[in-house]
Amino acid sequence: MSHSGHHHHHHRAASGIYLISPSGAVADPSSLERAAGRLASLGFKTVIDRAALAVHERFAGTDKQRLAAIARSLKQKQPIVMATRGGYGLSRLLPAIDWQAVADSGKVFIGQSDFTAFSLALLARTGACSYAGPTAVFDFGGKSMDDLTADLFAEAMRGELEILSFESPDADAVDARGILWGGNLAMVVSLLGTPYMPRIRGGVLFLEDVGEHPFRVERMLAQLWQAGVLGRQKAIVLGGFSDYRLAPHDNGYDMPSVLRWLRATVKVPVLTGLPYGHVKVKATLPVGRKVGIATEDGMAYLVLDEHEH
Repeated sequence: MSHSGHHHHHHRAASGIYLISPSGAVADPSSLERAAGRLASLGFKTVIDRAALAVHERFAGTDKQRLAAIARSLKQKQPIVMATRGGYGLSRLLPAIDWQAVADSGKVFIGQSDFTAFSLALLARTGACSYAGPTAVFDFGGKSMDDLTADLFAEAMRGELEILSFESPDADAVDARGILWGGNLAMVVSLLGTPYMPRIRGGVLFLEDVGEHPFRVERMLAQLWQAGVLGRQKAIVLGGFSDYRLAPHDNGYDMPSVLRWLRATVKVPVLTGLPYGHVKVKATLPVGRKVGIATEDGMAYLVLDEHEH
């Protein structure tokens, strides 16, 4: 995978990050401290919300506490707001969040996994952009940090990440433009039929998941297809589908079988190999931004920042 960017007039200086826990409880406080230190070393002043380590059942505090943290994040001065981790918890908060206030704050929100619900609700309710990318604990709080993930994140935050190229040997031919949207497949499917599902035609839909057996991945894709979502897109871009276990009765059925079914069923170009998901190397992707997508000779090119002259 490679990325290219140049400094140009869209450039904005890397700046401060505010860390909130809108979903699952942080298991190890020292991992959050480590993450804050690593982000600081990348040039981001980092402030941890006062309830980031709160615990209530499996959640990072009660619903009220987590909503208060989101409200604080809008009023504090750091421009970037990052989720400490995913898990589960945003789904039940969606109706209680003031989405217009989130959009009007001008904050740059970033997270993944459960945070997909936040990004897509924000897009559906206001049209505002956010980012699918690293979370503090998973990507910056471990024993080691992936340098490419860190570089891609820093470049995206500085407005320097223009083209993301990645290997996609079996990609269908495509050369299109559309709104980039998606995230965690289970979270996308959970929003169907709710006011928080973006209604995007001609989009570039990216998807990933973790710990989901290929038949469950296929069933969720079938639901999106039968709901009319997949057929309306310009491209379907698949990231990592990691950490699942097959059973003897799968009898050769695996992710390649799902891909064959998807391609035969949905007449939309399908690309694999997007560096995104519950994986070590992940790109930082703008959810809700118009992008270009093209394939050539086993490579895919996601054009994240097209110059308008």
